[in-house]
Amino acid sequence: MLPVRIRDFEIGGSNRPVIIAGPCVIENRELTFRIAERLKEITHRLNVHWIFKASFDKANRTSNEAFRGLGIEAGLRILEDLSKQLDVPVTTDIHASEQASPAAEVCDLLQIPAFLARQTDLLIAAAETSKPLNVKKGQFMAPGDMQFVVQKVQAAGGKLCLCERGTFFGYGRLVNDMQSLPIMRSFNVPVIFDATHSVQQPGGLGGATGGNRSMVEPMARAAAAVGVDGFFFETHPNPDSSPSDGANMIYLDQFEATIARVLKFWETARELDS
Repeated sequence: MLPVRIRDFEIGGSNRPVIIAGPCVIENRELTFRIAERLKEITHRLNVHWIFKASFDKANRTSNEAFRGLGIEAGLRILEDLSKQLDVPVTTDIHASEQASPAAEVCDLLQIPAFLARQTDLLIAAAETSKPLNVKKGQFMAPGDMQFVVQKVQAAGGKLCLCERGTFFGYGRLVNDMQSLPIMRSFNVPVIFDATHSVQQPGGLGGATGGNRSMVEPMARAAAAVGVDGFFFETHPNPDSSPSDGANMIYLDQFEATIARVLKFWETARELDS
């Protein structure tokens, strides 16, 4: 496996799983810092590496009236200040090729949303920044097809993780094929399991995406047992008040206990494989 280096640690190989976590979208500076400070304390206690995630723009909202975020300029300014003041790596979504360079000046990892996993120009632009990528598998894609994403990024000189986040199952529902985890790891890259978006119910609230946060931990436990190199969670002090993906996010005050249990499953599976 080709590990991905983030500052002073690596994702993949024999390393403990990384946690990518934060709110879905940057709502304001104060809340973003409050969540990040709490997550830093939690991940330090759990002795696990962590990357803070929040989106400056949610460009694929169900409704045109939905809150999208603060925009690239204001959003990246908050992420840059947070990264420096808290001394933590950060990541965010990019949706267009021209966003890759400014985001790479701030972020340690660039995230490619699932709907854009096949966008060649976006992948190449992101790879050419020399920052590693976290590419989410499209909900419409077979895991085997992600090998071509790997080829595109590596041909442009980039390194990447692949991220599983569920597959469309009819209308308004996602399911997880756990076979996708070993399949994508066979491409010699680290694999992240996105427990938050795997429990989405696209369009489930009419003009907004629904979900079932009670299934986040069971799905993460299952992925831990199969074998992954990291976990992606979105969390919020009051998810139901979040303007984006609230139904899928776990409560911030439940985050530490949830991650601790998931890590135990990962550690047990790793011991059995050794």
